Amino acid sequence: MKSKSILVVEDEKKILEVIQAYLKNEGFDVLIAEDGENALEIINREQVHLVILDLMLPKISGEDVCRKIRTMSDIPIIMLTARAEEDDKIEGLAIGADDYMTKPFSPRELIGRVRALIRRSYREEQPLADFLSYNHGDLEVDVKRMLVKKNGDILNFTPNEFKLLYVFLVNPGQIFTREQLIEKAFGYDYDGFDRTIDTHIKNIRQKIENDPKNPVYILTVYGMGYKFGGGK
Repeated sequence: MKSKSILVVEDEKKILEVIQAYLKNEGFDVLIAEDGENALEIINREQVHLVILDLMLPKISGEDVCRKIRTMSDIPIIMLTARAEEDDKIEGLAIGADDYMTKPFSPRELIGRVRALIRRSYREEQPLADFLSYNHGDLEVDVKRMLVKKNGDILNFTPNEFKLLYVFLVNPGQIFTREQLIEKAFGYDYDGFDRTIDTHIKNIRQKIENDPKNPVYILTVYGMGYKFGGGK
């Protein structure tokens, strides 16, 4: 598996060096920033898979860095802070952090949380065939060419419909809320309403299902969201 790139944003040099050493020992590529401004420059310039972000930073605070990241990306973020109050933790998660650790912390525990968050966030990056076929060719998807076929006939898919279908294909059986589908398919800057997802799914079902009212591919999980059933 290709090594993941971790950005460590920390202005305390000793802590930065310890985290960097542990991450490199675990096989991660490590980028470092000692202030919030530099962190945002790196994120705009480099491919970053996870951010370890201290809250007390010069130039731009960790909170503001987190907010800015969330306007452009869903990169996983682990916040580091000396503030251990529950309200601080809740606030950190509310502004977009995925996990939260208080100082002093165990570097081994931090590495464990990094690995767990990487696994959860990048399951969709597992190898995926360029060509997918379901139910003996009833539904076929050419991923590279962004083509969808039903019984050999090419379907007219919009870019947004294909993006949404792709999320389901690479996460078979996983239940997604409307909000999660928006984030994964269209990104955080999407300006549509979450109910727009229902319209997209209705349109996709009209195209790929034999009976759209009794779907076998994109299934509704009542009270939760949608999942891909694989046609079984």
